[in-house]
Amino acid sequence: MNAGKEILFALIPVVMLTVGGIIALIRPPAAALKSVILHFAAGVVFSVVAVELLPDMIKIHDPKSIVIGFTMGITAMLLIKHFTEKLAKKESNAKESKALPWGIMTAIGIDLLLDGILLGIGFAAGAKEGVLLALALALECFSLGMATVTTLLGSSLSKKTVIFILLGLSGLFIIGALIGLMLLHGAGDKVLELILSFGSAALLFLVTEELLVEAHEEKDSPFYTAAFFGGFLIFIILGMVI
Repeated sequence: MNAGKEILFALIPVVMLTVGGIIALIRPPAAALKSVILHFAAGVVFSVVAVELLPDMIKIHDPKSIVIGFTMGITAMLLIKHFTEKLAKKESNAKESKALPWGIMTAIGIDLLLDGILLGIGFAAGAKEGVLLALALALECFSLGMATVTTLLGSSLSKKTVIFILLGLSGLFIIGALIGLMLLHGAGDKVLELILSFGSAALLFLVTEELLVEAHEEKDSPFYTAAFFGGFLIFIILGMVI
């Protein structure tokens, strides 16, 4: 498969991210539905780590690189959360309206960048793997698009600004895919191990400290919990197909 077709397949998750966001923008979900969406997105992202990243990390089998990459990933996310929370606090003090949720937006941006890199690596491994991975990531991006917009609607941003942010996040996915296709195609195992372990830490942080934390702002119920495991299960099935 040539690079042009690979980029076209990389657009599938981007389109689904945008569609999910626009649906949430046109008809903002109620608090209960928002919690379901966030639980589902958390389950899918968690499944990405379990199905796509961890097996490759174990296959390369470089414990030192895993420890370094994972430590760098969680340290980076903690620092980002610290500084973005300080920034959000300053903005909320300056304005009566709610500030932009920098923490979750940064985490989602890193998630999409890493997903794009993962897709690029998938195409480097083979056309079939890349196509199926693009379809699987489309599911994640759709739920993330809805989760992102429902979160942004709680701030003081206009709908136009929300759309621009959504398009910016889509661009991060494309950039990641280009990096994976062009720069990491011939990368050594240690470099890939560092990237995969860094990405695993970042995605787990997104699930535990951002998506689920916000999802639990609504009174929990077994149905919401089932949405998490439903998202996890669906991606596992798609991963088995891959």
